[in-house]
Amino acid sequence: MIKHAITQFPVLDLIKQRWSARSFSPKEVTKDQVLTILESASWAPSANNEQPWEFIYALKGTAGFDTVWNCLMPGNQPWNKHAAGFIITIANKTFAANGNPNANAEHDSGIATGYLLLQALSMGIYTHPMGGVDKAKLSAELNVTENQKILCVISFGYLDDAEKLEEPFKGRELTARTRKAVGEISRAI
Repeated sequence: MIKHAITQFPVLDLIKQRWSARSFSPKEVTKDQVLTILESASWAPSANNEQPWEFIYALKGTAGFDTVWNCLMPGNQPWNKHAAGFIITIANKTFAANGNPNANAEHDSGIATGYLLLQALSMGIYTHPMGGVDKAKLSAELNVTENQKILCVISFGYLDDAEKLEEPFKGRELTARTRKAVGEISRAI
C-alpha cells in the first residue's frame, strides 16, 4: 500500500495503484497475456488513426530477453534479471499513407504505452518503463529503421518481495510515491 497514490482529486483506482516496480517474482507471464496487454495498446487514440506504434516483446528464457537485457544501462540490469519479459515501444516517425512527418507519433505512442501499462496492472502484472537503455545498440540489434525511434523499454512481471532487492533498489521500492500537485502542472486560461 505504500505505493498507492494519495491524490488531491478522485481518480481511478487502477491509476492510483500503478507504479514502476523493480522486484519481480519468478512467476511466468504467458505469450497470451502479453498479447492481451498489447491488444489494449492497439485501441489508443492516434492522429488520423495512424497507430504509429510498434511493440516488440521478449519473454524470459529467450534469446530476445538476453538481447534486450544486454542493452540496458548497468543501473537497470541487476533488478531486471528477474523480470518476466520486456516490451520495447517504437514510434514510426512518418505517416504510412504519404511519408510526411508525423509530429504526433511519439505522443500517440505514449498514449498507447499508457494503455498497456494499465491493462497489465489490471491483470496483476507490474511494469517499469525505462529510458536507461543503450537505444543505438538496441536499434541495431532489432534492425530498427531510420523512420523509427525507440522510445522506451518496459520490463514486466508479477510483484515480489522488495526485501529481496539489493540497495539502492530496495530503498526505492519501499519509498512512497510523490507527484507534483495539480496546481504545479496545470493552469487555466
